[in-house]
Amino acid sequence: MPGEFAVELINVAKQFDQVVAVDDVSLQIRDGEFFSLLGPSGCGKTTTLRMIGGFEMPTAGDVLIGGEIQGFKPPFQRPVNTVFQSYALFPHMTIFDNVAFGLQMKKVAKNEIKERVNEMLELVQLPGVGHRKPDQLSGGQQQRIALARALINKPKVLLLDEPLGALDLKLRKAMQLELKALQQRVGITFIYVTHDQEEALTMSDRIAVMNEGKVWQLDNPEEIYEHPANRFVADFIGETNFMEGKVSRLTDERVFVAVDEQVPVPLLPTRDVQVGQAVTVAVRPEKLSVSAEKKREVDIPGTVDEVIYIGTDIRYIVRITDGTTLAVREQNRGGLSAQRFSAGDHIHIGWYARNASLLTE
Repeated sequence: MPGEFAVELINVAKQFDQVVAVDDVSLQIRDGEFFSLLGPSGCGKTTTLRMIGGFEMPTAGDVLIGGEIQGFKPPFQRPVNTVFQSYALFPHMTIFDNVAFGLQMKKVAKNEIKERVNEMLELVQLPGVGHRKPDQLSGGQQQRIALARALINKPKVLLLDEPLGALDLKLRKAMQLELKALQQRVGITFIYVTHDQEEALTMSDRIAVMNEGKVWQLDNPEEIYEHPANRFVADFIGETNFMEGKVSRLTDERVFVAVDEQVPVPLLPTRDVQVGQAVTVAVRPEKLSVSAEKKREVDIPGTVDEVIYIGTDIRYIVRITDGTTLAVREQNRGGLSAQRFSAGDHIHIGWYARNASLLTE
């Protein structure tokens, strides 16, 4: 369908001397989507963003924006704007002139500039600050002004390179929600680079998890968290317990994995596997529960190594028969009375098969 994709990357690669920063990446980013590139430092996410923006040129492959191949067009010839972590506001200019700068360069009429700047300041919830200088605003306010300046030119795509990285934790969380709400109001495609998993999960329609220059999984936040494609994704997104084992039995509805000499673990079938194959069982700490006796579909006996009170949760570190330690998070519903077990207690760890993932790589 014409116009369905705001940005397409087709077999895009980027090499710096002998270092391959981006390795044969293909992506389709939908029009009006909040799309995040997520991964650790050096994974290729920022280089990918810079190639979309025209700050870097691909070694191979094509970047399309609005269905048009961008080739070697510089940033100012592309229908995109970029918001950086540093804000890059002009310190000697007023807020009004900072936001108006792009329109002034295009020689837009003064009355239209005034109207559009005031609209943008309203949009980012900072009306009445046009006469101030950047150093008279807080970090969060400066970030909103940087967004207003980028959006005033009505780009087809807005690129955001870790724009909340300089903010403190509380403000960063507040700005995440504001940024998502802003994107929904303006309806522009946002492509967001971050290494913060919670940030990506909070704001994104879809996430591309990157590592070693490649996209390892591309999906919506829930699928990536609940059904990671491989061990890297499971480990990078949130906290995960891993149990090594071998496939012991297959049925039409279950894959059974022996994670030690005693306990088979039934799993919902998620991969093509064979009996005897070495696999990894992954399950999130909040999906597990501890009890004095067997209560769940899957049950493994263990011994409590450590109990950690963290306010909202009680965190148990439990050692199972083969020596593997598992983290269990139980919501604190009743103050100190919720801490039912102590170090050294013999307990049962339980979960439902649907909450575990079977990983083959």
